[in-house]
Amino acid sequence: MNALAVPHRSAVAVALYGLLNPIPFGCFVAALIFDIVYARSAEMLWMKGAAWLIAFGLLFAVIPRLVNLVQVWITGRHGSTGVDRLDFWLNLLAIVAAILNAFVHSRDAYGVVPAAVWLSVVTVVLLSIAHVAVALRYRATGSYVHE
Repeated sequence: MNALAVPHRSAVAVALYGLLNPIPFGCFVAALIFDIVYARSAEMLWMKGAAWLIAFGLLFAVIPRLVNLVQVWITGRHGSTGVDRLDFWLNLLAIVAAILNAFVHSRDAYGVVPAAVWLSVVTVVLLSIAHVAVALRYRATGSYVHE
């Protein structure tokens, strides 16, 4: 075996990552929209909906991050790029912000307004930057190498 050979990625892990990775982004964007609507209307339904969306987004964010952790930091240390590492850290920071947002949403309904909106914005912005970085690398290399 060649010492410079990049280890092959598991087809199951790549499929699982590709299937589950977009779900948290959609949940967090919807939660941001719900938080903004709640801040404008003070209707409890929107705050409760945002809390559920954040919870589901966090549940679906765990498996792709574990797959990404193994592929970037353990098996692919030599084959992963700086964009892979940046994507991992931005997603991890977004998950931390979403966890804090889940705690904020557990408060009384009228106490969530300023903090929940800002934490939702931070979560969505971090995930958006990560997705744009991966997309720009795809455009530069001409092949989708993020798995």
